[in-house]
Amino acid sequence: MGGRARSARLLGLGLILGCLVLGAHGHAAAAEPQALLPTVGAEGLEPARRPEQVATVLQVVALLTVLTLSPSILIMTTCFTRIVIVFGFLRRALATQQLPPNPVIMGMALLLTFFIMYPSWEQAWHDGLGPYLRGELVNGQPMTQEEAFDRTLAPVRHFMFRCLEDNRGRAEIETFLTIAGRQVGPDEVITRETVPTHVLVPAFVTAELKRAFWMGFLLYLPFLVVDMVISSVLMSMGMMMLPPVMISLPFKVILFVLVDGWDLLVRGLAVSFPMFGS
Repeated sequence: MGGRARSARLLGLGLILGCLVLGAHGHAAAAEPQALLPTVGAEGLEPARRPEQVATVLQVVALLTVLTLSPSILIMTTCFTRIVIVFGFLRRALATQQLPPNPVIMGMALLLTFFIMYPSWEQAWHDGLGPYLRGELVNGQPMTQEEAFDRTLAPVRHFMFRCLEDNRGRAEIETFLTIAGRQVGPDEVITRETVPTHVLVPAFVTAELKRAFWMGFLLYLPFLVVDMVISSVLMSMGMMMLPPVMISLPFKVILFVLVDGWDLLVRGLAVSFPMFGS
């Protein structure tokens, strides 16, 4: 009860402060119609009256939005999707319930993602973000934000295109191009320059889901065979009331350990991406 009362007091205090801030902002806007957005000046917060000041504030807001969405961007534009789905299939095939636990699976998927994506991220830093932050000149001119963004995005786009080409992902690209309102002919050559990023990302995610489920199905087969053998043996012995999972679980675990399953699985996931498989 004390925690609920404290939370209610904090919520009420937050609402009061929010009302005060909104009231003060509305009063200032009514007093000065030219005020657009607050900026930090020599005397603290000052109203922005010039377009340059408004643009700077909007850039900060956009940067904060990108940082908030960075986990989703990490999942959607990297190899994380395929890895975490395959790990999930493995746990279901072993029937070990919550072993490995979710934090371990997520941590392993993130570490493998960093390992596989390191060449692309290193090139993105070397070509785009690093020179922009250091203020290096490009053709005698300082690099703009648009140029830095394009240079940083290029290696990530290259990674996604290579994965799509390796997985025969033309169908996914055609699907999202058609949804976007562009008709693709059967003999039309789809190049990287003709596919925008907002089409490339969902096509890449769809192809990754298809490849991950196919790998999960292949991973399921040997454990399914073990379950079928154990069930047949139990039925032939007349043990109808004994759950086959209780007997097959240790056999599946020892089989996975004896064949060095974690090494095979991690190696197979790594070589399934074109930069390690070629």
